[in-house]
Amino acid sequence: MTSQAPVIGIDVAKDSLSLCNAQSAEVFELENQVRPITAWLNTLPPRSAIAIEATGIYHVTVATLAHARGHRVYVINGFRLSNYRKGIGGRNKDDRSDAQLLARYLSHEQAHLQPWQPPSPVYGRLQTLLHRRAVLVRCATTLRQSFSQDRLLARALKPVLGRIAALEQRLEGEIQRVLREAGLAEQSQRCQAIEGIGLLTAAALNLAFLRGRFRNSDAFIAFLGLDVRLKESGRYSGRRKLTKQGDPEIRRLLHNAAMAAARTQRWQSVYQGYLARGLKKTEALTILARKLARIAFALMQTQTAYCPPQARPSLT
Repeated sequence: MTSQAPVIGIDVAKDSLSLCNAQSAEVFELENQVRPITAWLNTLPPRSAIAIEATGIYHVTVATLAHARGHRVYVINGFRLSNYRKGIGGRNKDDRSDAQLLARYLSHEQAHLQPWQPPSPVYGRLQTLLHRRAVLVRCATTLRQSFSQDRLLARALKPVLGRIAALEQRLEGEIQRVLREAGLAEQSQRCQAIEGIGLLTAAALNLAFLRGRFRNSDAFIAFLGLDVRLKESGRYSGRRKLTKQGDPEIRRLLHNAAMAAARTQRWQSVYQGYLARGLKKTEALTILARKLARIAFALMQTQTAYCPPQARPSLT
């Protein structure tokens, strides 16, 4: 610890907060509303360290208010916290124990964590639009499959699917408008120049790039959840799996981009080469999606145009 400021863990529910001071281990409840949260934050010493478990949208209010008052906020992934509980032999899981666990985790691991920064308005708007479109796509797919065996009802469904398609187009137009107004249209075009990447995937890559400063492409890949978790010990070598951290919608769009890229002249031989090595289609597409993301990151980082290898024979 580099300061004597208190360390606090906050377990977040929709209507309430459970707060624990690491020094005293006492837990108390607070209403998850702006006024009581603000009053409590005003009682804290400057630059207090606050750990909050990520809970969809319910943690955003307390995290934003605490950050605005100069406190160091750490938003902790629930999967990581669950493993930490198992590692220390924790048996209970309720609001009180979660708040205590968060305070303990931050007390020991703060030096290895990056403080949370609130996303920009552009980030929030793009994320909302992409997620709403994803909901529409899932609903349309479910309706088609459900009604496919009944021709009469399937015909009645067509106007509904037409309205959904029109709404999808409207959302895509809104995504283009947000990118344009945020000055990201040129950046989006850079990404779309990569084989397989279209407007939506380019918007998702810009969304991820906006979220923070990345040391290198490995950090960007880890943020997307496309990095691999190793499980090895002695002679044992377990199956490698993706960490799947971050936004699943971005990974879905990158997977679709990889499927499109695998059919292009540029990437078809690369994809077939992975299959020839015995990789499954999903594994090969994941590797290809990771390559596309690395290229997009390089373009966004250096602000340069995409130049395929065939245009540069000396760089193969």
